[in-house]
Amino acid sequence: MDLGIMAKNIVDIIAKYWKVFLVEGVSNTLVLSFIAVFFGTVIGALFALGKMSPVKPLQWIITAVVEATRGTPMLLQLYLYVFLLPSMIPSLNDIKNADWICVAVALVLNSAAYTSEIIRSGIEAVDKGQTEASRSLGLGKVTTMTSIVLPQAIKNILPALGNEFITVVKETSLASTFFIGDLMTSYLKVKGINYLTMECLIITGAIYFILNFILSKILVVFERRMKARA
Repeated sequence: MDLGIMAKNIVDIIAKYWKVFLVEGVSNTLVLSFIAVFFGTVIGALFALGKMSPVKPLQWIITAVVEATRGTPMLLQLYLYVFLLPSMIPSLNDIKNADWICVAVALVLNSAAYTSEIIRSGIEAVDKGQTEASRSLGLGKVTTMTSIVLPQAIKNILPALGNEFITVVKETSLASTFFIGDLMTSYLKVKGINYLTMECLIITGAIYFILNFILSKILVVFERRMKARA
């Protein structure tokens, strides 16, 4: 293939369809990623606390859910949620963006499974002597966790959550299977119009790279500031 023609096609596609890639594709990808990591962190924190609780049945249930999620492909989970949720919640069938919601739920629960391990390991990395000292001073379990353990664990947790966000940005590409408006969906739309597969792939790959490069640099700066405050 003539590289000059390919370069011209890429420039033409960007000039004509930049809104499809940037306004629609990138915005949907970032929104999905933010929702997945934010709510995944909240649910993941509950999972982590549940796994650390003395209630054995609760530990077993949460462990089973986390391991099943971590042990199966993301694409399989997307299919399961997109097909099963509407049958379990019939009202979803009346919603215009039902597939988008199902995909978001799948991403949230997948992220929760991974962030639960991040949070659990972050909490367990805090010296147990501090917990024992706070308890000896008469502080309750909840106060010890919220006032002593978590503030220190956050320093270990936040950088890992930043990496999880970058990972989720890439995983949203699988959501294009259901044509929900993410960046890979933009690729499919534009490719379907002009049939220039390679050019559209190069543009999409470049956008993913730029997104993740910027996010990784922000993460590096954030980690440096965290270490400086330590």
